[in-house]
Amino acid sequence: MAGVRYGVRLIGVILVAGALAGCGNRNAAATGEAPENTGFWGNVGAFFASKPDVDYSTYEPKALYELAEQTLEVDGDTKQAIVLFQEVERLYPYTEWAKRALVMQAYALHKSKAYEESRIAAQRYLDFYPADEDAAYAQYLLALSYYDQIDEVGRDQGLTYQALQSLRTVIEQYPDSDYAASSMMKFDLAFDHLAGKEMEIGRYYLKRGNYAAAINRFRVVVADYQTTTHTPEALMRLVEAYLALGFADDAQTAGAILGYNYQSSPFYDDAYALLTKAGLKPEVKGTGWLTSVYRQMVRGEWL
Repeated sequence: MAGVRYGVRLIGVILVAGALAGCGNRNAAATGEAPENTGFWGNVGAFFASKPDVDYSTYEPKALYELAEQTLEVDGDTKQAIVLFQEVERLYPYTEWAKRALVMQAYALHKSKAYEESRIAAQRYLDFYPADEDAAYAQYLLALSYYDQIDEVGRDQGLTYQALQSLRTVIEQYPDSDYAASSMMKFDLAFDHLAGKEMEIGRYYLKRGNYAAAINRFRVVVADYQTTTHTPEALMRLVEAYLALGFADDAQTAGAILGYNYQSSPFYDDAYALLTKAGLKPEVKGTGWLTSVYRQMVRGEWL
């Protein structure tokens, strides 16, 4: 079975979500102008109640930036650090310190679990500094702003699709960066998450005797998410559902695929027991869709 790079290619077919929402002035970015200083408060006003009441204009840009770093890393005051990074950007636009402060805003906001605001800051950085050395990190932060919200299978999977799309961008556009390996690992986990949602729904239908609907869900896992950890159970559930409908050939073929790829899995033991109880054995039978999957997964004819 193919590894993560197969999954990265496959997601281009599976993903139907829209393009990631941009939030910068792309016309300004295209003309090479510096980012419009619309102000941090316009972007994350919902996260903070008011503007700072301290005048930081007496600070030199480097000193103010270093104060923001110290506030974040030493004092652990993330909220105040965000305010200070914003002040660097507001007071000293068009400078290297303003650019650094923007990506640090994205980091600090993410650390505060203000994921939408972090995404806005990261996207602004990418819009105006796409070729900068920290662009890979900004894209990685943007992907994390989706990824770190998909911890529960039962949640809306739109975030998972967005995470996959953003992680794919890191992998493909910044393959030599420090964030590519981590993005590939998270891509696999997010991909697994989508398969888990299909399994959850399939089990629901199976338990209620709606075998055709259950088969449709398990089929998606086997056909589209075969690199995930859910494939062995999906094949076993197909054996169960097809036997319940009296489709012996399909049940036996699902058992054969399971046996060839996951013979040590407890799901194979369960499938084998179901087949033998029905007087059958795992073997490729018929010409259904599972026969094609067998040729791909076992005989490698899809290569």
